Amino acid sequence: MRAPEHKGCRLLVALALLTAIAGHARGIVRRRRGFGDGGQEYGYVDVRDGAHMFYWLYYVNGGDTPADKPLVLWLQGGPGASSTSFGNFEEIGPLDSNLNARNATWVKYVNVMFVDNPVGTGFSYVDSTSKLTTNNKQIASDLVELTRGFLKRHPQFRNIPVYVFSESYGGKMAAEFALNLFKEKKAGTIDVNIQGVALGDAWISPVDTVLSWANYLLQTGMVDRRGHRAVQVAANKSSAAAAVGKWREATRRWEAVEGDVLAATRHADFYNILMPVEAREEEPKAKSATTDFLFRVMSERIAPDERLDALMNMRVKPALGVVPERVRFRTTSAQVFNALYADFMKPVTHIVERLLSETDLKVVVFNGQLDLIVSTPGTLAWAERLKWRMGEYWVTKAPRRALAVDGILEGFVKSAGKFSFYWINRAGHMVPADNPAASIEMLRQVTEFDKREITTE
Repeated sequence: MRAPEHKGCRLLVALALLTAIAGHARGIVRRRRGFGDGGQEYGYVDVRDGAHMFYWLYYVNGGDTPADKPLVLWLQGGPGASSTSFGNFEEIGPLDSNLNARNATWVKYVNVMFVDNPVGTGFSYVDSTSKLTTNNKQIASDLVELTRGFLKRHPQFRNIPVYVFSESYGGKMAAEFALNLFKEKKAGTIDVNIQGVALGDAWISPVDTVLSWANYLLQTGMVDRRGHRAVQVAANKSSAAAAVGKWREATRRWEAVEGDVLAATRHADFYNILMPVEAREEEPKAKSATTDFLFRVMSERIAPDERLDALMNMRVKPALGVVPERVRFRTTSAQVFNALYADFMKPVTHIVERLLSETDLKVVVFNGQLDLIVSTPGTLAWAERLKWRMGEYWVTKAPRRALAVDGILEGFVKSAGKFSFYWINRAGHMVPADNPAASIEMLRQVTEFDKREITTE
């Protein structure tokens, strides 16, 4: 028997449909149930016409409010690696890729928002390839628009302290994004409580990084003198191309350096030099050290058999219910990388200097001691050359203190003013995954989450 209809019910249904349609038109799509337990917010912001950026937020400690705790925006690297999958399920999210609860999740302490950035990465998508970003300035602009749209939708976060944490190429994006966000805040065009930016194993000065590889490999016993010479000669060619502004050539030469590294080390793990690898006979210089190859190396290291892609497409996508059917998730996107090919080797050290000189933001650099792809010596090289008010003091006089957790030495930290540099022991490129204790202690020191009591109102 059909239940009688009432005009009031029909009106409510109509209003609900209109609201939903209007939300889609504005690029506003979100749900609260999400995937797994705990309060979540997620959806798309149209950062430009035809460019749709996806975010996924977890409320602190599984609640439904910010609870007066800081908000961490997490940016992955690549460019083209997904934050909502790799950063989430392999590093700091509440579940691991086997869907087991992660004891060391950052969500226990802060609100965490993963962003698939640049557009075209992960669940983010573009209507045409012409909408892909081709430089860091465009990426930063898109991220500001993402933040603007997010805060408009979720005004409860406007007074919450915001910290941008990043990894690898995400650090290059985070630096300019944080600077632009601070400038917009000062201009009164966005209501955001941005407090700091953390650059993890960050691709800030690519030439410094590549030039550090030969010595790092020699000093860690990964190559002999002959291998050292081959890697150094190749690195010098990439550096020379960058010095005269031949950026595409510099990137091509960077790929060649990686080929020499793979040959000289029998395919050492770029992301953690102590990671066990399959024994190989000596082979000629690898010609396939392309981005596709390296993405494969990264994915296979932690998530073999494309486990993450399957999880995101078959489990997460249906559960979220907001991702267009035509968008097929991939943890890494070579298309996004290729669009940024000419920008890849360009440094952003000048942006970090501006963060230190023109803002009052905390600027944090951290690096895993076992990382090759962005080695600590390479990171230290550009950090020690930064020109800012306390730069010389930081290099020559600032004390280097132990980073200890439960009496265990987990690394070191050296600070001056708003700038801090963390050396993380027993960690490679993915610091939170390799050394959770150190990363959470660093998170505590940077965000001071323990000084803000959780509120439920």
